[in-house]
Amino acid sequence: MARYIIRRLLTMLLTMFLVSILVFAIVEIAPGNVARNILGAYATPEQEKSMQNQLGLDRSPVIRYLSWLLGSDWQASRLVGYPLKVITISEGVVAKYQQWWAVDENGALVQWEIQDGRLYKLIRQSDGKTKAVEDEQAWKVNEEGRKYFWGINNANQAALWMQGEGGVEYRLEYSGWIASTGSPVDYIPLSKGLIRGDMGISLRYKRPVSEIIARRFTNSLILASIAILVSIPLAILLGLLAGLNEGKPLDRIISIGGLVTTASPDFATGIILIMIFALGLKILPGATVFMENNSVLKDPRLLVLPVLTAGLVEIGYVVRMTRASVVEVMNSPYVRTAILKGLSSRQIIFKHVLPNAMMAPITVIMLHVNWFIGGLVVVESVFGYPGLGNLILNAALYKDVYTIEASSMVLILLAVGTQLFADLIYALINPRIRYS
Repeated sequence: MARYIIRRLLTMLLTMFLVSILVFAIVEIAPGNVARNILGAYATPEQEKSMQNQLGLDRSPVIRYLSWLLGSDWQASRLVGYPLKVITISEGVVAKYQQWWAVDENGALVQWEIQDGRLYKLIRQSDGKTKAVEDEQAWKVNEEGRKYFWGINNANQAALWMQGEGGVEYRLEYSGWIASTGSPVDYIPLSKGLIRGDMGISLRYKRPVSEIIARRFTNSLILASIAILVSIPLAILLGLLAGLNEGKPLDRIISIGGLVTTASPDFATGIILIMIFALGLKILPGATVFMENNSVLKDPRLLVLPVLTAGLVEIGYVVRMTRASVVEVMNSPYVRTAILKGLSSRQIIFKHVLPNAMMAPITVIMLHVNWFIGGLVVVESVFGYPGLGNLILNAALYKDVYTIEASSMVLILLAVGTQLFADLIYALINPRIRYS
């Protein structure tokens, strides 16, 4: 078993690597203009070009993939000539953000900026403020005789300045978009990379993707957990009753009910439930408005309709799969032998029928765990539920590349992880299965 688990874990790593390439490629070729989404519909070509440069989107796809996966700090460190360090800055109790700095030969944290055409080093002090020191001697000369300098700016980027050849940088201020001259001519957005836990900064929300995904994943996990706890045991029980009563009225009723719930679209089921319980009876809220992070705990009624909508779809799938498996097992020779030996119905069901009939339903359930977390896009959209599926949809419409890529990898990890978990459950409920 241990060898099997190790082999599966190595296979999972290979799968994740190959999928990461596929996800990155799909995001690359997908239509949409990130810079225009950020700047607005009336952005000029010069503004778009400047924003693409600042985001590092004008670099080659191979370099951007390596930066996303392995980080860009190792590339920037070689250009800057100093090791780089990221620190967390706290503002109050909750607000936190990260800052990148270079560590100079004296061990001080430094950044650079251009003021009136002159290069200044910003040295971080113990109180968090910076001290500006002129650093004109840091300019280097390239093969063409032009002076240049790679340093870390205050926007978490490695920046290339050319003396006397500053570019134009567009920044969003309260008064609108401001064009500043004398800016860097090239940028490398800094990150540690996905492998080291840095998922990047969301282009839409301007916050670390890991924080956004963690919050949305938690919301989806709450919804999925309750839906699974409610729907799966009920579906297995109904499927078992239908299979044990094959051809009888109870079997017909359960089978038709499962077919109806399976065939009904999520949005149609959700809208019908809203019309009945929110608009008609007025006993449940028709939308999940989250005013606080713990809104669900304060008002569990917000989850009732989304859970019912998601659960009804899942019940239909599992009922039909369980029924088919139970019918097949009931017609097997070893069950007929157990009946002829005079074993009680309870012994036959729990010792012979259930362990063997649950193999196929477990596969369906584990496949749908991933759907429950990230695939409830329609359910979350109908009820305005702030889950991971809704996040991925909005990120795709905005082409928030870092959020799309990170969310996809989380779902892939969940998918391959649940399949490994399913294989382990197979071995537990059926002693005949052995992995080597």
